[in-house]
Amino acid sequence: MSSEISIKVENLSKCYQIYDQPRDRLKQFVMPPIRRAAGRAQKQYFREFWALRNVSFEVKKGETVGIIGRNGSGKSTLLQMICGTLQPTQGSVKTAGRIAALLELGSGFNPEFSGRENVYMNAGILGLTKSEIDERYEAILEFAEIGEFIEQPVKTYSSGMYVRLAFAVIANVDADILVIDEALAVGDIFFTQKCMRFLAEFKKRGTILFVTHDTSSVMSLCERAVWLQAGDRKAYSDSKSVCQAYLAEYYASSGSVSLEIPPKVHSTPVMQDFRDVRQDFINHSSIRNDLEIFRFKGDGEKFGLSKAHVVDVYLTDDGGGPVSWFVGGELVVLVVKAHAEIDLDQPIVGFLVKDKNGQHLFGENTYLTFVENSVKVCGGRDFTASFKFRMPIMPSGDYTIGVAIANGTQDNHVIHSWVHDAIAFKSHSTSVSTGLVGIPMIDIELQANG
Repeated sequence: MSSEISIKVENLSKCYQIYDQPRDRLKQFVMPPIRRAAGRAQKQYFREFWALRNVSFEVKKGETVGIIGRNGSGKSTLLQMICGTLQPTQGSVKTAGRIAALLELGSGFNPEFSGRENVYMNAGILGLTKSEIDERYEAILEFAEIGEFIEQPVKTYSSGMYVRLAFAVIANVDADILVIDEALAVGDIFFTQKCMRFLAEFKKRGTILFVTHDTSSVMSLCERAVWLQAGDRKAYSDSKSVCQAYLAEYYASSGSVSLEIPPKVHSTPVMQDFRDVRQDFINHSSIRNDLEIFRFKGDGEKFGLSKAHVVDVYLTDDGGGPVSWFVGGELVVLVVKAHAEIDLDQPIVGFLVKDKNGQHLFGENTYLTFVENSVKVCGGRDFTASFKFRMPIMPSGDYTIGVAIANGTQDNHVIHSWVHDAIAFKSHSTSVSTGLVGIPMIDIELQANG
């Protein structure tokens, strides 16, 4: 295996024997030798279930790879074989360096032992000596934040406390490879953010395999992603394209999807006229109004039943002029034009703004506004949705807007057209130093009292 490769999986397969009745297991143990001795043909008393079949991929050192797929697709089976806790039926796994894993909730812990005893046992399994654990014990305790419960049997712990202690151990064993399987889903938001900060720092020096159903986390944290489906490797490529393909297949097969409808909020008008800010920016930079307008080309990745089509998508300023870049705070209008091939009794049009990593920043749709007075669209007719809002202040860079057309209600609707990256636009803001988005300030004061 190359020195640049941290994990190499080749033709990995895992088969389980499924017995319909308990006595069939005994028959399988007893009958084959008897039939062989009698010269009779062999008979199988079980069914084969291939949890994983001929999966191959490589992970380079320092790379973060997400593993996505539906329940039962083979994700956990794959991780267990990479960690060495499960033997493959066929194929091989090669790893370079110390592996620390956070698999099923509570795995590696003895429920009768106290938290302290489990720390020493688990860290010892991961290769640390007792003196090394002694040196790091306080750091583990501080990371876990479970206080006096460290002396109690872990069988009395909540699921969140289990995760806190388990993650605290793997965060302090100097691993080369971290394997994390859905465990962070049960933690509270503060501890989850703490873990994500640790993972972001660990990325600079180690390799991470990250299993989750949260595709946004995969796109923001991982360079590449593996998509497993029914035990087969469906795709392995950059995280954004794999996650988009996975979501398209998921929504197409389920026939419906939540459009991430937020509560209806009435925003306060911003006092400053951002047209002046924008013009000032134009006057003092190389940016000019003759920038290319990122208009809808119709050739982006899309899916849906295709009974209603997105015809055009574009952004304008509050005067109706086309725009393709912002400094933040401007009043803008997003226009989505579409065509219906069939009657739509409850059409829903929505949009979602994403950064270059595919993270969802903000969006809206028409459902809540028109839930009491639905606008019906007849087959063969065009229709238009427009969204007027102030553009948030976002770090300088490129962004895309995905749009979707559905028919139905918030809880029960069918996607007719979902275009992942319908149009693109740029942010030229210089005022956002941290975070994903900033907000236009109405006023800022600083006073020294007394």
